[in-house]
Amino acid sequence: MAVQRRGNVKNSDSKAIEKKIKRANAQRQTFTWRGFIIVLLLLTGSSAVVIWLYMSLSDDVTETLVSRREVLTEPRLFLVQCSEDYENYKQFPGCTPKKCGRAVIDSVVTKEEAQALRRLAERGLSLGGSDGGASILDLHSGALSMGKKFVNIYRDVRGRIQRVIAETFGLDSSQMYLTKPTFFSHINSTSAKTTHDEYWHPHIDKVTYGSFDYTSLLYLTDYGVDFGGGRFIFMDPNSNRTVEPRAGRVSFFSSGSENLHRVEKVVWGTRYAITVSFTCDPDHAIADPTLP
Repeated sequence: MAVQRRGNVKNSDSKAIEKKIKRANAQRQTFTWRGFIIVLLLLTGSSAVVIWLYMSLSDDVTETLVSRREVLTEPRLFLVQCSEDYENYKQFPGCTPKKCGRAVIDSVVTKEEAQALRRLAERGLSLGGSDGGASILDLHSGALSMGKKFVNIYRDVRGRIQRVIAETFGLDSSQMYLTKPTFFSHINSTSAKTTHDEYWHPHIDKVTYGSFDYTSLLYLTDYGVDFGGGRFIFMDPNSNRTVEPRAGRVSFFSSGSENLHRVEKVVWGTRYAITVSFTCDPDHAIADPTLP
């Protein structure tokens, strides 16, 4: 997920997001009432099992999918039911998801590569961007001035990310295409100046960006060390599930409405990441950045 360009979302797309959120909230409300009933049982002297049930059903439950301190050498996969967003993708059999969900891995990109990309991000974003706390740098425009070093690192990293997504979701990597926007993001605690700075709103990548079928984020800084807040949150009907960023960590997921998500507000420090996304439709494909 990426920093959201809310100004680019059409009214119909906004309604689609709102419908998804309302449906999730309705499901959450059911769990809230169940929790209320369980509390009443607890007050009448029920056992510790009731406490566990209450915590399981509460709409405030947050599960950490992966903490910053963990190091995953293999993808940690959390499967969810695919939405209807892919039903017209039968023409792309090698790319259409057989399973949907989200996954995290720490062995695709090294810490050293992440640090090098962070330095490039800092250099590129220092040349411009928003003063409202959230800035992005399109890797196919401003990043080109960074030269050969960036292009070489990026191509290699992008290829590895593409392959791990394909392997995890059972896809043909050759039938996945890089799509836009692909960008560096820089988020800090500065107050938002425009709606473009409001990165924390819940959204669905396929609705927001249109061409996205698989989204990945490569984190370049560490949660709790370089910044506070800023966790990535998947918003499921009965709980939130979070990913704590770690430099070199790759988080990826199917981009449909099965993965409604948001980013926590950053409360201190600076959070850097790269969003690299893929499409099944060759008409939406873009090439890797090249040197001028």
